[in-house]
Amino acid sequence: MNGSYSNASESSSSSLNSSSHDTEDDLTIATVLAEEEKQKSDGRLGKRLSHLDSIPHTPRVNGEIPDVNDATQDHKRLSERLATYDLSELQIEGDGNCQFRAIADQLFRNPDYHKHVRKQVIKQLKHHRKLYEAYVPMKYKSYLRKMKKKGEWGDHLTLQAAADRFGAKICLITSFRDTCYIEILPKDRNPTRELWLSFWSEVHYNSLYATADVPTRSPRKKHWLF
Repeated sequence: MNGSYSNASESSSSSLNSSSHDTEDDLTIATVLAEEEKQKSDGRLGKRLSHLDSIPHTPRVNGEIPDVNDATQDHKRLSERLATYDLSELQIEGDGNCQFRAIADQLFRNPDYHKHVRKQVIKQLKHHRKLYEAYVPMKYKSYLRKMKKKGEWGDHLTLQAAADRFGAKICLITSFRDTCYIEILPKDRNPTRELWLSFWSEVHYNSLYATADVPTRSPRKKHWLF
């Protein structure tokens, strides 16, 4: 009996260790990819678009989703802006994880690392509660539980937490009528990289590239379109 229990425990422990090693290997690979891509693309878009004026970023939870007519008009406005600056979107799946997928693509050139990005953002929000709590119009623990869930939409607060966690300046080209460009800067250090996203206001995030540099990857599922 004890021998069987011991064998089962060893097997379970071995399985957990194997899973842990796999996760560590994935994150090591992701880190290497991030550094390689950072060296290739550092400041490329920033230099091209340095003339754009940004507005101060206010962390906040999501607002109301626009109706079909407003969303369609917003998307047209965003598309025209991207064309003006010779930018193109890598289309990201519209599965509720789009913000985290777009950030993962910018960091690791792989949207599938979105679970890691979400986990790191939640860790930042949890361990530095005083920085973010005032922006959450609900019980903070309830907000964290909600944001942990796969498919829960990211908001402007998770963008700030991502900027803080990864030491990144997050640059948003938006579909807002009066706000073309938003910069989210880390609160406690100088950014070491830039992440470029398009933001179809309150609807969807995509990963941004200079038109000539868009990767050939394509989403496995249809992205947001009306």
